[in-house]
Amino acid sequence: MNHETKVCASCGRTITWRKKWAANWDSVRYCSQRCRRNRPGVTDGRLEQTIENLLDERRAGATICPSEAARAVGGEQWRDLMEPARAAARRLREAGRVEITQGGTVVDPSTAKGPIRIRRVPGKG
Repeated sequence: MNHETKVCASCGRTITWRKKWAANWDSVRYCSQRCRRNRPGVTDGRLEQTIENLLDERRAGATICPSEAARAVGGEQWRDLMEPARAAARRLREAGRVEITQGGTVVDPSTAKGPIRIRRVPGKG
């Protein structure tokens, strides 16, 4: 049976249908208990806004690294914000605001391993 997928409201990764969710698939919003406990908060909103602001300052087609947003929001503690910055980029990607790339090629952020770059969706800036 071919089931649809969803995107986690917290981490932005793809949620694939599971048999245990058959009765309530329509209400599933989070991929795990961890994501349910760690719903996006104020810092996550600041990361999303910072990503958008950094991209606004760049020429069309230019990219940023998630670490730029983490550094802008977290100051000296920026390393702790790297995964939240990647999650913010995944949520913006799901909203159709940005693309996630590796080596200049658009990739699926749910499966991307290693360094990523973020850029505006062409025509959306």
